[in-house]
Amino acid sequence: MKKNTDEVSVWCIISLASIPLVMTLGNSMLIPVLPILEEKVGITAFQSSMIITSYSVAAIFLIPVAGYLSDRFGRKMVILPSLVLALIGGLIAGFASWKMDDPFTMIIIGRVLQGIGAAGAMPIVLPLVGDLYQDDEEKTSSSLGIIETSNTFGKVLSPILGSIFAAILWFLPFFSISALSLVSIALIFFCVKVPKEKDEPVKLKEFLSNTRKVFKVEGKWLYTVFLNGVLVMLILFSTLFFLSENLEKVHDIKGIKKGFVLAIPLLLLCIASFIAGRQIKGNLKTIKKLMIACLITMSISVVFVGFTSKKLILLLAVTSLVSIAIGAILPALDAIITENIKKELRGTVSSFYSSARFIGVAAGPPVMSLAMKDFLNVSYIAAGILGIILLAVVWKFIRVEEIEKPHEIT
Repeated sequence: MKKNTDEVSVWCIISLASIPLVMTLGNSMLIPVLPILEEKVGITAFQSSMIITSYSVAAIFLIPVAGYLSDRFGRKMVILPSLVLALIGGLIAGFASWKMDDPFTMIIIGRVLQGIGAAGAMPIVLPLVGDLYQDDEEKTSSSLGIIETSNTFGKVLSPILGSIFAAILWFLPFFSISALSLVSIALIFFCVKVPKEKDEPVKLKEFLSNTRKVFKVEGKWLYTVFLNGVLVMLILFSTLFFLSENLEKVHDIKGIKKGFVLAIPLLLLCIASFIAGRQIKGNLKTIKKLMIACLITMSISVVFVGFTSKKLILLLAVTSLVSIAIGAILPALDAIITENIKKELRGTVSSFYSSARFIGVAAGPPVMSLAMKDFLNVSYIAAGILGIILLAVVWKFIRVEEIEKPHEIT
């Protein structure tokens, strides 16, 4: 086993970490640019939120398919074509914004293509890390922490890069996504060596039977993890959307300056994610304690986002607390999924989890665009209540002794 784990190079992990970085930039980088898009394209706040949502909705439905294909034909064979689609989607959205008088429809088409690319690339990274390290839980957890940190670091860079690119040309963020995808394609192609499969790929009928069995046996804790993924990403992206609009309209902070202000809570999210990934080390008791602590922190702090919206320092303090809690819980959710599902179904189950996360990403901006005018405080109080309910669900259904008990899925 040691020989296998030692063969995983630093460049391999860097290459894998480039995927969540690029895919996160592909979505989050547009959040600070949305008010500019509303002005340049002549669309409403709700329509601009669809630019984020269209990317995520495409990913929601296709991620489970990509998970099966990666289990059936290999991780790398799915990742590379998916990155190519993300590249093409960026070019379509960019050229439409540059050359067309009414580019909104073509932007959405480009974003859907990018979402399809995200569906086939980002979720496959988690099971691939598990494949590379096999049964070495400590190294798996540590590498997953790096992957999740790359994801969150993308969120830190997003508002800064998005604002800088938009200051040069308002549609440049679309083209930059294609350029970054090309870099990731090169890294994956040359630096990632997937372990050779010794067994024959599972046939579709057998695969469906195995999937039903694993959800029947492990369903309670799996669904609990999925719900966590939905809620934390819903809160994160609704808060980012609100913060982007609020900084311009209430505090008159625009352009590159706004990008740096948006990056403050996201930087703390990134740091929390990195530290949590290093500390959990595959220990289920630690993972459960961390989930409980994060849900308590998030549920209490999110209630005050609306109440502090006109006081910038307090608003940043509250959103930073929310971000720290979300940043710390994400690698715990990754680890509990990746390390407790057998290899043959790891890609598929991880994909369902990633799909659940994208539901939150897709719902956040449009929900907030509708709620922030008349129901801002109510919406955040509701988010806090949902967090407390989820805390009770975690307490009841994340049972360490049951998850650790081996289940033979035949």
